[in-house]
Amino acid sequence: MSKPKLSAVGANVFALGAVSLVTDVSSEMVTAVLPVYLVLGLHLSPAAYGLVDGLYTGATALLRIVGGYVADRVRRRKVVAGAGYALSAVAKLGLLAAGASAAAIGAVITLDRTGKGLRTAPRDALITLSAPEPLLGRAFGVHRAMDSVGAFAGPLVALAVLAAVGATDPEAFNAVFFVSFCIAAIGVLLLVLFVRDRRTPKSAAHPVSPRAAAALLRGSGVRRLLVAACVLGLATVGDGFVYLLLQHKEDIATGWFPLLAVGTNLSYLLLAAPLGVLADKVGRLPVVLGGYGALALVYLLLAGPVSGWPLFVLALALYGAFYAATDGVLMALAGPLLPESLRTTGISLVQTVQALAYFTSSVLFGLAWQFWGADLAIVVAAGGAVVAIGVTFAVLAPRKVPA
Repeated sequence: MSKPKLSAVGANVFALGAVSLVTDVSSEMVTAVLPVYLVLGLHLSPAAYGLVDGLYTGATALLRIVGGYVADRVRRRKVVAGAGYALSAVAKLGLLAAGASAAAIGAVITLDRTGKGLRTAPRDALITLSAPEPLLGRAFGVHRAMDSVGAFAGPLVALAVLAAVGATDPEAFNAVFFVSFCIAAIGVLLLVLFVRDRRTPKSAAHPVSPRAAAALLRGSGVRRLLVAACVLGLATVGDGFVYLLLQHKEDIATGWFPLLAVGTNLSYLLLAAPLGVLADKVGRLPVVLGGYGALALVYLLLAGPVSGWPLFVLALALYGAFYAATDGVLMALAGPLLPESLRTTGISLVQTVQALAYFTSSVLFGLAWQFWGADLAIVVAAGGAVVAIGVTFAVLAPRKVPA
Protein backbone atom coordinates (compact mmCIF):
# COMPACT_ATOMS: atom_id res chain seq x y z
CA MET A 1 0.00 0.00 0.00
CA SER A 2 1.44 3.36 -1.00
CA LYS A 3 2.14 6.02 1.56
CA PRO A 4 -0.35 8.92 1.72
CA LYS A 5 0.94 12.00 -0.06
CA LEU A 6 1.26 15.36 1.64
CA SER A 7 -1.46 16.70 -0.66
CA ALA A 8 -3.89 14.22 0.89
CA VAL A 9 -4.44 16.64 3.78
CA GLY A 10 -6.45 18.86 1.41
CA ALA A 11 -6.21 22.25 -0.30
CA ASN A 12 -8.18 23.92 2.47
CA VAL A 13 -5.48 23.02 5.00
CA PHE A 14 -2.89 24.70 2.80
CA ALA A 15 -5.12 27.77 2.37
CA LEU A 16 -5.55 28.02 6.16
CA GLY A 17 -1.81 27.56 6.49
CA ALA A 18 -1.20 30.48 4.12
CA VAL A 19 -3.50 32.70 6.20
CA SER A 20 -1.70 31.69 9.38
CA LEU A 21 1.69 32.23 7.73
CA VAL A 22 0.92 35.84 6.84
CA THR A 23 -0.87 36.53 10.12
CA ASP A 24 2.03 35.13 12.11
CA VAL A 25 4.47 37.44 10.33
CA SER A 26 2.33 40.25 11.71
CA SER A 27 1.80 38.88 15.23
CA GLU A 28 5.37 37.69 15.71
CA MET A 29 6.69 41.12 14.76
CA VAL A 30 4.89 42.44 17.82
CA THR A 31 5.62 39.44 20.02
CA ALA A 32 9.34 39.65 19.25
CA VAL A 33 9.69 43.24 20.43
CA LEU A 34 7.00 43.45 23.14
CA PRO A 35 8.97 41.92 26.06
CA VAL A 36 11.97 44.18 25.57
CA TYR A 37 9.68 47.17 24.90
CA LEU A 38 7.74 46.65 28.14
CA VAL A 39 10.55 45.55 30.48
CA LEU A 40 13.53 47.52 29.19
CA GLY A 41 11.64 50.40 27.54
CA LEU A 42 8.76 51.01 29.96
CA HIS A 43 10.61 49.45 32.95
CA LEU A 44 7.83 47.07 33.99
CA SER A 45 8.71 44.76 36.88
CA PRO A 46 8.76 40.97 36.29
CA ALA A 47 5.45 40.69 38.19
CA ALA A 48 3.80 43.42 36.07
CA TYR A 49 5.15 41.84 32.90
CA GLY A 50 3.78 38.48 34.03
CA LEU A 51 0.32 40.04 34.27
CA VAL A 52 0.59 41.58 30.78
CA ASP A 53 2.01 38.35 29.36
CA GLY A 54 -0.87 36.43 30.91
CA LEU A 55 -3.32 38.87 29.34
CA TYR A 56 -1.66 38.25 25.99
CA THR A 57 -2.78 34.62 26.03
CA GLY A 58 -5.25 33.99 28.82
CA ALA A 59 -7.40 36.99 29.65
CA THR A 60 -9.92 36.42 26.84
CA ALA A 61 -9.86 32.65 27.18
CA LEU A 62 -13.59 32.37 27.95
CA LEU A 63 -14.35 34.09 24.65
CA ARG A 64 -12.92 31.03 22.90
CA ILE A 65 -15.89 29.02 24.12
CA VAL A 66 -18.30 31.69 22.89
CA GLY A 67 -16.59 31.83 19.51
CA GLY A 68 -16.48 28.07 19.23
CA TYR A 69 -20.14 27.66 20.18
CA VAL A 70 -21.31 30.41 17.79
CA ALA A 71 -19.27 28.88 14.96
CA ASP A 72 -20.93 25.50 15.54
CA ARG A 73 -24.38 27.04 16.03
CA VAL A 74 -24.39 29.01 12.77
CA ARG A 75 -22.14 26.46 11.05
CA ARG A 76 -20.08 29.31 9.58
CA ARG A 77 -16.63 28.69 10.96
CA LYS A 78 -14.91 30.80 8.33
CA VAL A 79 -16.98 33.88 9.21
CA VAL A 80 -16.21 33.61 12.93
CA ALA A 81 -12.52 32.98 12.24
CA GLY A 82 -12.44 35.93 9.83
CA ALA A 83 -13.93 38.25 12.47
CA GLY A 84 -11.16 37.18 14.86
CA TYR A 85 -8.41 37.78 12.30
CA ALA A 86 -9.84 41.23 11.47
CA LEU A 87 -10.08 42.23 15.14
CA SER A 88 -6.45 41.31 15.76
CA ALA A 89 -5.39 43.32 12.71
CA VAL A 90 -7.17 46.44 13.99
CA ALA A 91 -5.54 45.97 17.41
CA LYS A 92 -2.12 46.54 15.83
CA LEU A 93 -3.19 50.11 15.12
CA GLY A 94 -4.30 50.37 18.75
CA LEU A 95 -0.70 49.84 19.84
CA LEU A 96 0.19 53.03 17.98
CA ALA A 97 -2.41 54.98 19.92
CA ALA A 98 -1.50 53.42 23.29
CA GLY A 99 1.87 55.14 23.45
CA ALA A 100 3.82 54.52 26.66
CA SER A 101 0.74 53.80 28.80
CA ALA A 102 1.02 50.29 30.25
CA ALA A 103 -2.73 50.27 30.98
CA ALA A 104 -3.60 51.20 27.40
CA ILE A 105 -1.18 48.62 26.05
CA GLY A 106 -2.82 46.01 28.28
CA ALA A 107 -6.26 46.96 26.89
CA VAL A 108 -5.05 46.74 23.30
CA ILE A 109 -3.38 43.39 23.97
CA THR A 110 -6.66 42.13 25.40
CA LEU A 111 -8.43 43.26 22.19
CA ASP A 112 -5.82 41.49 20.08
CA ARG A 113 -6.20 38.28 22.10
CA THR A 114 -9.98 38.60 21.79
CA GLY A 115 -9.45 38.24 18.07
CA LYS A 116 -7.21 35.23 18.60
CA GLY A 117 -9.77 33.73 20.97
CA LEU A 118 -12.45 34.03 18.29
CA ARG A 119 -10.43 32.61 15.42
CA THR A 120 -8.35 29.76 16.84
CA ALA A 121 -11.02 27.14 17.54
CA PRO A 122 -12.96 27.69 14.26
CA ARG A 123 -9.69 27.51 12.31
CA ASP A 124 -8.59 24.29 14.01
CA ALA A 125 -12.08 22.82 13.56
CA LEU A 126 -11.87 23.61 9.84
CA ILE A 127 -8.60 21.69 9.71
CA THR A 128 -10.14 18.65 11.40
CA LEU A 129 -13.05 18.80 8.93
CA SER A 130 -10.79 19.27 5.89
CA ALA A 131 -8.55 16.20 6.32
CA PRO A 132 -9.16 12.47 6.88
CA GLU A 133 -9.02 11.44 10.56
CA PRO A 134 -5.95 9.14 10.10
CA LEU A 135 -4.05 12.14 8.68
CA LEU A 136 -5.00 14.73 11.30
CA GLY A 137 -1.51 14.78 12.82
CA ARG A 138 -0.06 15.32 9.36
CA ALA A 139 -2.65 18.02 8.56
CA PHE A 140 -1.93 19.96 11.75
CA GLY A 141 1.79 19.45 11.18
CA VAL A 142 1.55 20.95 7.68
CA HIS A 143 -0.54 23.86 8.98
CA ARG A 144 1.79 24.53 11.91
CA ALA A 145 4.84 24.28 9.63
CA MET A 146 3.39 26.98 7.38
CA ASP A 147 2.40 28.95 10.47
CA SER A 148 5.97 28.71 11.72
CA VAL A 149 7.33 30.08 8.42
CA GLY A 150 5.50 33.28 9.31
CA ALA A 151 6.65 33.04 12.91
CA PHE A 152 10.22 32.69 11.62
CA ALA A 153 9.91 35.64 9.26
CA GLY A 154 8.08 37.97 11.66
CA PRO A 155 11.00 38.72 14.00
CA LEU A 156 13.28 39.21 10.98
CA VAL A 157 10.87 41.78 9.56
CA ALA A 158 10.75 43.48 12.97
CA LEU A 159 14.54 43.47 13.10
CA ALA A 160 14.71 45.01 9.62
CA VAL A 161 12.24 47.76 10.61
CA LEU A 162 14.18 48.50 13.80
CA ALA A 163 17.44 48.64 11.81
CA ALA A 164 15.90 50.96 9.20
CA VAL A 165 14.39 53.36 11.73
CA GLY A 166 17.04 52.95 14.42
CA ALA A 167 16.60 50.66 17.44
CA THR A 168 17.09 53.57 19.84
CA ASP A 169 14.60 55.86 18.06
CA PRO A 170 11.34 56.22 20.06
CA GLU A 171 9.42 55.87 16.78
CA ALA A 172 11.02 52.52 15.95
CA PHE A 173 8.42 50.47 17.82
CA ASN A 174 5.57 52.47 16.24
CA ALA A 175 6.99 51.62 12.82
CA VAL A 176 6.98 47.93 13.76
CA PHE A 177 3.34 48.15 14.89
CA PHE A 178 2.22 49.90 11.66
CA VAL A 179 3.95 47.42 9.35
CA SER A 180 2.44 44.63 11.45
CA PHE A 181 -1.06 46.01 10.81
CA CYS A 182 -0.52 46.15 7.03
CA ILE A 183 0.61 42.52 6.93
CA ALA A 184 -2.30 41.39 9.13
CA ALA A 185 -4.73 43.02 6.67
CA ILE A 186 -3.26 40.88 3.86
CA GLY A 187 -3.91 37.77 5.97
CA VAL A 188 -7.60 38.70 6.30
CA LEU A 189 -7.83 39.15 2.54
CA LEU A 190 -6.31 35.70 1.93
CA LEU A 191 -8.89 34.14 4.24
CA VAL A 192 -11.78 35.80 2.40
CA LEU A 193 -10.51 34.80 -1.05
CA PHE A 194 -9.11 31.28 -0.63
CA VAL A 195 -10.43 29.48 2.46
CA ARG A 196 -13.58 27.39 1.94
CA ASP A 197 -16.01 26.95 4.79
CA ARG A 198 -16.97 23.44 5.87
CA ARG A 199 -20.62 23.66 6.82
CA THR A 200 -21.45 20.40 8.54
CA PRO A 201 -25.11 19.29 8.24
CA LYS A 202 -27.38 19.72 11.20
CA SER A 203 -27.22 16.63 13.37
CA ALA A 204 -30.26 15.17 15.09
CA ALA A 205 -28.01 13.03 17.27
CA HIS A 206 -25.75 15.96 18.27
CA PRO A 207 -27.78 19.20 18.07
CA VAL A 208 -25.94 22.44 18.75
CA SER A 209 -27.35 23.89 21.97
CA PRO A 210 -25.98 25.01 25.34
CA ARG A 211 -27.16 21.71 26.83
CA ALA A 212 -25.38 19.71 24.13
CA ALA A 213 -22.22 21.75 24.60
CA ALA A 214 -22.31 21.13 28.35
CA ALA A 215 -22.91 17.43 27.67
CA LEU A 216 -19.44 17.21 26.13
CA LEU A 217 -18.09 17.31 29.68
CA ARG A 218 -19.85 14.04 30.46
CA GLY A 219 -17.54 12.18 28.11
CA SER A 220 -14.64 10.69 30.07
CA GLY A 221 -12.25 11.21 27.15
CA VAL A 222 -13.05 14.92 26.96
CA ARG A 223 -12.79 15.37 30.74
CA ARG A 224 -9.40 13.68 30.83
CA LEU A 225 -8.17 15.83 27.94
CA LEU A 226 -9.29 18.99 29.76
CA VAL A 227 -7.41 17.94 32.91
CA ALA A 228 -4.28 17.33 30.83
CA ALA A 229 -4.65 20.69 29.05
CA CYS A 230 -4.90 22.46 32.42
CA VAL A 231 -1.85 20.72 33.87
CA LEU A 232 0.23 21.34 30.75
CA GLY A 233 -0.83 25.00 30.63
CA LEU A 234 0.33 25.49 34.21
CA ALA A 235 3.75 24.09 33.25
CA THR A 236 4.28 26.72 30.51
CA VAL A 237 5.76 30.10 31.48
CA GLY A 238 5.64 31.71 28.04
CA ASP A 239 7.99 32.89 25.31
CA GLY A 240 8.59 36.35 26.70
CA PHE A 241 9.93 35.01 29.99
CA VAL A 242 12.19 32.48 28.24
CA TYR A 243 13.70 35.19 26.04
CA LEU A 244 14.00 37.67 28.91
CA LEU A 245 15.82 35.01 30.95
CA LEU A 246 18.23 34.46 28.05
CA GLN A 247 18.71 38.22 27.79
CA HIS A 248 19.18 38.43 31.56
CA LYS A 249 21.80 35.67 31.51
CA GLU A 250 23.76 36.72 28.40
CA ASP A 251 23.13 40.51 28.28
CA ILE A 252 21.87 40.63 24.68
CA ALA A 253 21.66 44.04 23.01
CA THR A 254 18.10 45.31 22.49
CA GLY A 255 18.44 45.40 18.70
CA TRP A 256 19.23 41.67 18.57
CA PHE A 257 16.43 40.57 20.90
CA PRO A 258 14.02 39.58 18.06
CA LEU A 259 16.54 36.99 16.81
CA LEU A 260 15.75 34.80 19.83
CA ALA A 261 12.28 34.17 18.41
CA VAL A 262 13.84 33.52 14.99
CA GLY A 263 15.92 30.67 16.44
CA THR A 264 12.87 29.09 18.09
CA ASN A 265 10.74 29.42 14.99
CA LEU A 266 13.43 27.95 12.73
CA SER A 267 13.46 24.82 14.87
CA TYR A 268 9.64 24.80 14.89
CA LEU A 269 9.57 25.18 11.09
CA LEU A 270 11.91 22.24 10.53
CA LEU A 271 10.19 19.90 13.00
CA ALA A 272 6.43 20.66 12.83
CA ALA A 273 5.55 18.50 9.80
CA PRO A 274 7.89 15.56 10.68
CA LEU A 275 6.57 15.43 14.25
CA GLY A 276 2.99 15.58 12.96
CA VAL A 277 3.69 12.54 10.76
CA LEU A 278 5.42 10.82 13.70
CA ALA A 279 2.38 11.47 15.88
CA ASP A 280 0.16 9.67 13.35
CA LYS A 281 2.53 6.70 13.33
CA VAL A 282 3.55 6.16 16.96
CA GLY A 283 0.69 7.92 18.74
CA ARG A 284 -0.04 11.55 19.56
CA LEU A 285 0.41 11.27 23.32
CA PRO A 286 4.09 10.18 23.22
CA VAL A 287 4.91 13.10 20.93
CA VAL A 288 3.13 15.61 23.21
CA LEU A 289 4.93 14.25 26.29
CA GLY A 290 8.25 14.37 24.46
CA GLY A 291 7.59 18.01 23.65
CA TYR A 292 7.09 18.88 27.31
CA GLY A 293 10.27 16.95 28.10
CA ALA A 294 12.05 19.33 25.72
CA LEU A 295 10.46 22.28 27.57
CA ALA A 296 11.76 20.99 30.92
CA LEU A 297 15.26 20.79 29.41
CA VAL A 298 14.96 24.42 28.23
CA TYR A 299 14.18 25.52 31.79
CA LEU A 300 17.10 23.53 33.18
CA LEU A 301 19.47 25.06 30.61
CA LEU A 302 18.36 28.54 31.65
CA ALA A 303 19.16 27.69 35.28
CA GLY A 304 22.36 25.75 34.57
CA PRO A 305 26.01 26.59 33.93
CA VAL A 306 25.89 26.43 30.11
CA SER A 307 26.44 29.84 28.51
CA GLY A 308 27.37 31.50 25.23
CA TRP A 309 26.42 30.12 21.84
CA PRO A 310 25.90 26.52 23.08
CA LEU A 311 23.16 27.84 25.38
CA PHE A 312 21.44 29.72 22.55
CA VAL A 313 21.62 26.78 20.11
CA LEU A 314 20.42 24.17 22.60
CA ALA A 315 17.74 26.26 24.30
CA LEU A 316 16.18 27.66 21.13
CA ALA A 317 16.33 24.33 19.26
CA LEU A 318 14.62 22.54 22.16
CA TYR A 319 12.08 25.33 22.56
CA GLY A 320 11.12 25.05 18.90
CA ALA A 321 10.88 21.27 19.28
CA PHE A 322 8.52 21.78 22.22
CA TYR A 323 6.13 23.83 20.09
CA ALA A 324 6.39 21.51 17.10
CA ALA A 325 5.52 18.50 19.25
CA THR A 326 2.63 20.03 21.18
CA ASP A 327 0.87 22.87 19.35
CA GLY A 328 -1.05 21.08 16.61
CA VAL A 329 -0.70 17.57 18.00
CA LEU A 330 -2.81 18.33 21.10
CA MET A 331 -5.64 19.54 18.84
CA ALA A 332 -5.27 16.42 16.68
CA LEU A 333 -5.64 14.43 19.90
CA ALA A 334 -8.88 16.24 20.66
CA GLY A 335 -10.50 16.04 17.21
CA PRO A 336 -11.56 12.35 17.17
CA LEU A 337 -13.13 12.66 20.64
CA LEU A 338 -15.66 15.27 19.48
CA PRO A 339 -18.76 15.02 17.27
CA GLU A 340 -18.51 17.01 14.03
CA SER A 341 -21.44 19.28 14.91
CA LEU A 342 -19.73 20.33 18.16
CA ARG A 343 -16.11 20.07 16.98
CA THR A 344 -15.37 23.79 17.29
CA THR A 345 -17.01 24.05 20.72
CA GLY A 346 -15.03 21.09 22.03
CA ILE A 347 -11.72 22.36 20.70
CA SER A 348 -12.44 25.79 22.19
CA LEU A 349 -13.03 24.14 25.59
CA VAL A 350 -9.57 22.57 25.46
CA GLN A 351 -7.98 25.84 24.36
CA THR A 352 -9.84 27.83 27.02
CA VAL A 353 -8.69 25.59 29.85
CA GLN A 354 -5.12 25.72 28.56
CA ALA A 355 -5.22 29.52 28.16
CA LEU A 356 -6.60 30.10 31.67
CA ALA A 357 -3.90 27.84 33.08
CA TYR A 358 -1.29 29.74 31.09
CA PHE A 359 -2.58 33.06 32.46
CA THR A 360 -2.19 31.69 36.00
CA SER A 361 1.29 30.37 35.20
CA SER A 362 2.47 33.72 33.80
CA VAL A 363 1.28 35.68 36.82
CA LEU A 364 2.77 33.20 39.29
CA PHE A 365 6.08 33.00 37.44
CA GLY A 366 6.35 36.80 37.32
CA LEU A 367 5.79 36.96 41.08
CA ALA A 368 8.29 34.14 41.68
CA TRP A 369 10.94 35.91 39.60
CA GLN A 370 10.39 39.19 41.44
CA PHE A 371 10.43 37.74 44.98
CA TRP A 372 12.60 34.61 44.64
CA GLY A 373 14.92 35.60 41.82
CA ALA A 374 15.15 34.30 38.25
CA ASP A 375 17.27 31.21 39.01
CA LEU A 376 15.01 29.71 41.67
CA ALA A 377 11.86 30.58 39.69
CA ILE A 378 13.02 28.72 36.59
CA VAL A 379 14.14 25.67 38.60
CA VAL A 380 10.66 25.46 40.11
CA ALA A 381 9.20 25.77 36.59
CA ALA A 382 11.38 22.86 35.42
CA GLY A 383 10.11 20.73 38.28
CA GLY A 384 6.55 21.68 37.39
CA ALA A 385 7.07 20.58 33.78
CA VAL A 386 8.34 17.17 34.91
CA VAL A 387 5.32 16.74 37.21
CA ALA A 388 2.99 17.78 34.36
CA ILE A 389 4.45 15.07 32.12
CA GLY A 390 3.76 12.41 34.73
CA VAL A 391 0.22 13.61 35.44
CA THR A 392 -0.62 13.88 31.74
CA PHE A 393 0.61 10.35 31.07
CA ALA A 394 -1.45 9.02 33.96
CA VAL A 395 -4.56 10.85 32.76
CA LEU A 396 -4.35 10.22 29.00
CA ALA A 397 -2.64 6.82 28.74
CA PRO A 398 -4.97 4.30 27.06
CA ARG A 399 -7.05 2.30 29.51
CA LYS A 400 -6.90 -1.49 29.30
CA VAL A 401 -10.28 -3.03 28.55
CA PRO A 402 -11.05 -5.89 30.99
CA ALA A 403 -11.20 -9.31 29.31
